[in-house]
Amino acid sequence: MIYVFLADGFEEMEAITPIDMLRRVGVEVVTVGIGTATPCGSHGIAVKADITEAEVTTDGLQGVILPGGLPGTTNLEASATVQRMLDYAAENDLLIAAICAAPSVLGHKGLLDGRRYTCFPGFETVPGACAEPAVLDGRIVTGKGAGAAVAFGAKLIEALCGREKADALLATMQVPGA
Repeated sequence: MIYVFLADGFEEMEAITPIDMLRRVGVEVVTVGIGTATPCGSHGIAVKADITEAEVTTDGLQGVILPGGLPGTTNLEASATVQRMLDYAAENDLLIAAICAAPSVLGHKGLLDGRRYTCFPGFETVPGACAEPAVLDGRIVTGKGAGAAVAFGAKLIEALCGREKADALLATMQVPGA
């Protein structure tokens, strides 16, 4: 199971696109409302989360995803639940993913030290940032921004299910160049 943490001000494309793509390939994804059961995205789209942060458990956890957006990223970083789950994922070599501004949360925790990563320009916290739309380095997946949401979703699938499954989904979705 993968948790996608949603706090008020999350970037809708960066959350919904990877959720959709992961569910299409059979990955169990659970959305977690941080601070509310119905977080509202940065463009006014409210989403009813599957569970609230009070219901978060590590049972069956395979990884965590942080969508970007502002103030969504700031709200995620301020959450004790998100911090605890990032620590758990890091300690247990689980998937950790963040896109847009959210890789800064990983950088502040030292999780990007010595890694290649990408993020929205201006949110670099450590050396190693590149301009690629999405990067997989070990068990860390990062994405550049909303326009890279499909590439980010594909890297998540690659990390969890293999490159062939990611390529097959991209082809069925009619992604150019897939």
